[in-house]
Amino acid sequence: MTRGKPDARPSEARLRLLATATRLFYSEGIHSVGIDRIIAEAKVTRATFYRHFPSKDDLILAYLREVHEMERSTVDAAIATDSSPVDPLLAIAGSIAQNIQSPGFRGCAFLNAAAEYPAAEHPVRQEIIAHRQWFLDTLSTLMAQVHQETADPAARHFVMLRDGAMAAGCLFDPALVSETFLRGVEGLLSINAERQSSESAG
Repeated sequence: MTRGKPDARPSEARLRLLATATRLFYSEGIHSVGIDRIIAEAKVTRATFYRHFPSKDDLILAYLREVHEMERSTVDAAIATDSSPVDPLLAIAGSIAQNIQSPGFRGCAFLNAAAEYPAAEHPVRQEIIAHRQWFLDTLSTLMAQVHQETADPAARHFVMLRDGAMAAGCLFDPALVSETFLRGVEGLLSINAERQSSESAG
């Protein structure tokens, strides 16, 4: 009991810091938000901040990993809808479209971060690439169930459709962007499913 209480307090502080950083980094940009503001809005001391995050870069990496886990949870839920090969991919597209139309949408957190961290060797940039590789690999695995031969290019096509929709969704009518994106994904899946049916029949 006595050991659990001290452990719980830093954990709560860390969660507050991360939640505050996630909100501010996404809505206002990473470089524009300083540590002092995060400390003030999270209502922690400077010493508490540095105990959990030795530098701002450590907090940024934690932020990106938090967003990754949220996106991974959504994708995992979509994959559970596996009544047909295309269903998980349609569910992923649907969750992306829903996100685009959500209040406070400001594009893709990873693409936004990439614009602020162009250096390939920077740990933040490497975290972004790792996330995108995970997403591409996941889509490739799912696309292989639709049509094995075109799984990789089809997955890349999906990612490009997604990137375009995420960028356009905070610039133009999000409902129209979402509709266009979903039609693009449906067309992509239809073409590849037809290829698989044709090959199976032959």
